Amino acid sequence: MLPLILGCSSTRLQRAERAFFSEHPPAGFILFARNIRTPQQVRDLVAELREVSSTIERREHTAILLDQEGGVVQRLRPPHWRGFPSAKSFDDFWDKRGRKSALGACRSSARLMGEELASLGITVACAPVADLLTNDAELFIGSRSFGQSLERVIALARAQAEGLLDAGILPIVKHVPGHGRARCDSHKTLPYVDQTREELLASDFACFAALKDFPAMMTAHVCYRAFEPTLAATISARTLRDAVRGDIGFKGLLVSDDLRMRALRGSLVSRTLASLRAGCDLALYCGSQVRTMQAISVACSQLPSQSCEQAEILLNNALVYAAKCRKKFSQIAQHRAVNSLAELQSCIHSGSDSAMLDPTA
Repeated sequence: MLPLILGCSSTRLQRAERAFFSEHPPAGFILFARNIRTPQQVRDLVAELREVSSTIERREHTAILLDQEGGVVQRLRPPHWRGFPSAKSFDDFWDKRGRKSALGACRSSARLMGEELASLGITVACAPVADLLTNDAELFIGSRSFGQSLERVIALARAQAEGLLDAGILPIVKHVPGHGRARCDSHKTLPYVDQTREELLASDFACFAALKDFPAMMTAHVCYRAFEPTLAATISARTLRDAVRGDIGFKGLLVSDDLRMRALRGSLVSRTLASLRAGCDLALYCGSQVRTMQAISVACSQLPSQSCEQAEILLNNALVYAAKCRKKFSQIAQHRAVNSLAELQSCIHSGSDSAMLDPTA
């Protein structure tokens, strides 16, 4: 198994992709808008991905990932799928109706979202966002965050993760150790965070420490100068060791954010090796260039087999855990979930960046 999560180019696997994935099966796959048209088409593509990765031994489930947070980040959209609320919507709902209603609506939303993913064969959601928002942060996070309150971010992120698990979907908590203080978009450049370790322990890190019992997290392409002067956390062995594994105490599966982002420098091969050597268990490449994937796969052969085996165990355990968490979703429970979100929709009038659930969908 390659310690990689890889993308594909279209709504069906191309011949070159099929040949490459069959010979070099990655740990999993990630889908984007370019891969999505209709429910049946997505099911067919997922079936193809399962088929080409069927040679992986000891894997009880296939890792098929999708960014599905709600709001501005959701790959499945109307008219074929519901539009789900942004994280900010639940923070606003907390103000209007209180903690219990907000947490209930958030978990219900995530459960419905997870059911849609499961119906397509998708097994992993890149959510929730557990970044604690600050006033001077770049709008890259914005409505994707559950807010500026430590209590609310922890509680709402947990509710969303548990809702996904209710549907048997593995959540990946992101972006550890925290993207909320970044003053620029890591898609474009490297953000720097200058707060002290003590300040971070009491704020950003505390969010992830409270969620460390979940089996998977995704790294932030952010430089935390209290640990590392020039490198993003994703490729900084010191930051991953001391902040993520140490201060936060996370022991589960650590996945890099997309290695194509401009916060990282160097070739994609060097970025991949840097992330895995720094301590990421899996490296995420969201592109679809077969030549690039071939080069990355050759480079991964340089890695110790022990690290790849450990990543395989962590991934398999996480997928099995999520599958076991699935609960029967009765018609009564589904009706209550839809009504909960209908209440949220009528109470909160968010901007265009916060798509709401259509109860009739």
